[in-house]
Amino acid sequence: MANWLLGVLLGVIQGISEWLPISSKTQIIIASTFLFGLDFQNAYSLGLFLEAGTFLAALFYFRDEVFKVLKALVGRGDEEGKALLKFLLVATVITGFLGVGIYLVVSESTTSPVIGIPMILLGVVLLADAALIRFARDRRVPTKGIVDLTLLDDILIGLAQGLSALPGVSRSGTTVSAMLLLGVKPEESFRLSFLALIPASVGAALVAVLFSHGGLGSVVATVSAPVIVVAIVTASLVSLLLIRVLLRFAASSRISILVLVLGLIAIFSGITSLLSGFG
Repeated sequence: MANWLLGVLLGVIQGISEWLPISSKTQIIIASTFLFGLDFQNAYSLGLFLEAGTFLAALFYFRDEVFKVLKALVGRGDEEGKALLKFLLVATVITGFLGVGIYLVVSESTTSPVIGIPMILLGVVLLADAALIRFARDRRVPTKGIVDLTLLDDILIGLAQGLSALPGVSRSGTTVSAMLLLGVKPEESFRLSFLALIPASVGAALVAVLFSHGGLGSVVATVSAPVIVVAIVTASLVSLLLIRVLLRFAASSRISILVLVLGLIAIFSGITSLLSGFG
């Protein structure tokens, strides 16, 4: 297969899996192991680095929210902008401390991923979330928006996002699940989860550059820079489409069905990983 086609394939995998509860890192680990023969550590680093593509998509799609955060940063923001700034700062700092620690432990001491069981567990949580959404809607239970999030809420969401540094744990799946369980309304949970990706993905790419096993150069030497660039561009384009689709579903009356389907996808992916020998 031509190198650029391999880049497109990696980008499609990254662009789809980042927004679904199947862990984009895990899918890139599996794909790059089979396609390029990367060892686990380098495949893990590549999975983090390719988040640059989904970062660009999120930055473009949520440019209005980003502008609000920047205004709040210089003291000119409205209530929503200030709440978004607080949420992103707290969640990102917590994610950074936990995520970097997990990355260093996993990349240095793990030679093969254990990914199937975490995905299955996350799928079960999402199924519970779907039931919770249905229950809440039927009984008109009030739900939270961004301005209602407390400092403790932000910290817990940051912890959930930090755990996604573990192979097999989906960032979008854990953050959405955490927010739903904290009482955040479904459409806001998806929006905030996608927004939180922006600073988190920058950190993930930097960690991959600074701490990757053997240096990022070893990954580039094996996969090649053009393939990585094609993968990043493809991931950005695919992400823009998927973000739009998922947010439309999240704002509709079919949100419980969407979360149910995402839970089933996570369980299926986890079982498939177990059967394929990836733990």
